[in-house]
Amino acid sequence: MSELEALLEPAGLDSRIRGQLARYGMLVLEAGHRFNLSGAKSEVEIGVHLLDSLTVIPHLAEPYVDIGSGAGFPAIPVAIVTGMATTMIEATAKKALFLGSAMDLLGIRGQVIGERAEAAGRRPDLREHFASGTGRALGSAPTVAELLLPFIALNGAAVLQRGKTTAAERQALEDAALMLGGSIEREIPLDAQRRLMVVRKAKATPIRFPRRTGVPAKRPLCAPPEKRSP
Repeated sequence: MSELEALLEPAGLDSRIRGQLARYGMLVLEAGHRFNLSGAKSEVEIGVHLLDSLTVIPHLAEPYVDIGSGAGFPAIPVAIVTGMATTMIEATAKKALFLGSAMDLLGIRGQVIGERAEAAGRRPDLREHFASGTGRALGSAPTVAELLLPFIALNGAAVLQRGKTTAAERQALEDAALMLGGSIEREIPLDAQRRLMVVRKAKATPIRFPRRTGVPAKRPLCAPPEKRSP
């Protein structure tokens, strides 16, 4: 058993799944030597990302989309464990190429869309098409909601992985979600530092969202004045 597989053993996964997750983790580390793919530089750090990725699985359904996929967390671990077809949205060409290669090597069903989420979210074949979606490390919660909810079908769920959340930040997400056709259904503490925010889609997202490229990050919806970017 490799070091990475041993780190995954407490998750209670069978040996085949652990082996696939460890193989993916090593692909991330190897690619990271060639270009800036992930901040994780050791098997221990990769193990943390893998285990964190698994926390979203109980709240997902197929078809599933992940935006700003980067190195593939949480989308590729989700696909390995669940077998779900996975659509990943990633604008950086080198990262998109890595994701496609990893999917082929690991036998993952799905596709990689090499576009910004702001553009992909307006495509008729992708907009309001997915039963669930995730977006990790993309900015403030309202930013992630604006980029992700346009992809989510009615009654689907956007699952946001967040750190500590203040009352003001939670209110900003609730207000933004309402503008986008959703509402916070559940807030799930994972530990003192991490939580999941599940936003359920109740109405179609107005066509004006997402706003043009870069605006959701620069001017998050409903952000308190002190949080807004200049």
